Amino acid sequence: MKVLLVEDEEPLAGYIAAGLRKHGFAVDLALDGRTALDKYALTPYDVVVLDRDLPVVHGDAVCRRLTEDGTARILMLTASGTVEDRVRGLDLGADDYLGKPFAFTELVARVRALARRAAPARPPVLRHGDLVLDSARRTAERSGRLLHLTPKEFGVLERLLAAAGDVVSAETLLDKVWDEHADPFTNAVRITVGTLRRKLGDPPVIHTVTGAGYRIA
Repeated sequence: MKVLLVEDEEPLAGYIAAGLRKHGFAVDLALDGRTALDKYALTPYDVVVLDRDLPVVHGDAVCRRLTEDGTARILMLTASGTVEDRVRGLDLGADDYLGKPFAFTELVARVRALARRAAPARPPVLRHGDLVLDSARRTAERSGRLLHLTPKEFGVLERLLAAAGDVVSAETLLDKVWDEHADPFTNAVRITVGTLRRKLGDPPVIHTVTGAGYRIA
């Protein structure tokens, strides 16, 4: 799931981004409203976590612009948690609203809920033969054996299972599972798929389609 985090307080932004990445989100960061709009124009995001009091372009204006596009879900953050401010944020087009300070577990839960609404409907538990992946609990098992996967391995497996046998390109995996700092010429996807295959064991379930990508078969 691809998230754009827009927060001008750098220490807080770094903390939120690191925490979301640990929970399996691919996070891009913008420190002001103009940068947020520029990144949004180039990248399809599932969720935008948007601070309201932003420099250069105010968060309210950013929210209105993103709402006009209508693709990403918006979670607005603000230091003010009054009813009037919440109503104002929702009237601007935000899908959800969270006041500061907040419990990080609640932030993760709200982002995950918005991401589910942004994506096409799919079962919360994905299955293929003896392989079971629970997106909500962030667990994966094969033949009842718990798989200890890194966030990137889990994200790749989740994308492949959700594709239900269709081919998923390395470019798509890089875009959806990694963040903006990923080198488009890197072999990170190939390496991650290789370690994931070893953890899944035999018989193999991830097949390489030469020149196209990977699929569950």
